[in-house]
Amino acid sequence: MTKHLSDLTGHRILVTGGASGLGLAAARVFRELGAELFLGDLNAQALIPIAGEIDARGHCAGDVAVESDCEHMVEQAVSRLGGLDGVFHCAGISDRVERALDLDMAAWQRGIDVNVRGTMMICRAAGRVMVKAGRGAIVNVSSVNGLGGIPRRHSYAPAKAAVAMITRTLACEWGSAGVRVNAVAPGYIATPMIESLAAEGKVDVKRLEDRTPLARLGQPSEVGHVAAFLLSEAASYVSGAIVPVDGGWTAYGGPGPVQTA
Repeated sequence: MTKHLSDLTGHRILVTGGASGLGLAAARVFRELGAELFLGDLNAQALIPIAGEIDARGHCAGDVAVESDCEHMVEQAVSRLGGLDGVFHCAGISDRVERALDLDMAAWQRGIDVNVRGTMMICRAAGRVMVKAGRGAIVNVSSVNGLGGIPRRHSYAPAKAAVAMITRTLACEWGSAGVRVNAVAPGYIATPMIESLAAEGKVDVKRLEDRTPLARLGQPSEVGHVAAFLLSEAASYVSGAIVPVDGGWTAYGGPGPVQTA
């Protein structure tokens, strides 16, 4: 039987933010490709049924902005999985879409703590295990918001830019130890986060689709498949890459909606 290009059979993977959105979609993809999973998420109640649904080996609730929670999540993953081959670090939060002049600095700081500090602490905890083992792969979640300036995204966009740079610096530092670190940079994906922003009138889905060369929002599983490739042996010589999964969003430089064929 021919193996899938991104075969993950036997790979022991921790998925943070695994109870919803991109994390859950990716976990489903990884499981279909043969991975053994451990899920982490802030939402303890949501984790239990999700872990059962995808036959995860274990789960752990925690706040990635808290150092001890990050350490505990990785420790529990290693314990339940018997080791750690990969991490898909998807835990993150959106921000308040507001003018810089009106910025709530407490809310701004919470976004930085979860999205930047959390990424560094999860990677550090996992890296300690992987560097010692001499192998492993980490995939973080950046964003197209971190690759270009977006008005009124004063916490999320700088945080996702920082995630991209954390990914690069760790890839350079840990590569000689056999540990690869990459990131996906999703565009506008049909997730609960986008649905919530749309319901609040903070994003216009039609305008997003018009601005995207593929003329639609992405599906969460499409991000999951790219992450699966980066975690798999098929990407054995890929490290330090920030891979847009954005329907062509970052490629487009026109002044208005994309012209149709």
